[in-house]
Amino acid sequence: MSCLENASKLYAMLGQGQTMDAFEQFYHQDVVVQEANGEVRDGKEAQKQAIVQWQDMVKETHGGGVDCITANEDTNVSCVESWTDITMQNGHRMKLEEVAVQHWKDGQIVKERFYYNVPPSMEQKG
Repeated sequence: MSCLENASKLYAMLGQGQTMDAFEQFYHQDVVVQEANGEVRDGKEAQKQAIVQWQDMVKETHGGGVDCITANEDTNVSCVESWTDITMQNGHRMKLEEVAVQHWKDGQIVKERFYYNVPPSMEQKG
């Protein structure tokens, strides 16, 4: 499958609530993930822990979607613009918008970087 087909299938699974199945299928064991705040996670297990931690912070998902998916098949890179409308455990509701840039190898993401603005309620307190 092409990068575009893989990214489309990944986000279709995410939209159906199959987050961990999509993660297991499409993320490489040695994946490197960088958040917009600069935090870097090395390896599939570190990313899995981050996903579980995020899911524990979310009380309810009201909707979500993909605005755009594109890919450069020559460089094996896809870009996905997506959004989600959520309520956090503290009751704060927000719409999160992000762009994910994904580097693919053999049908799995080996590097992913997220671009987004961190809502004030999500910033870490010092």
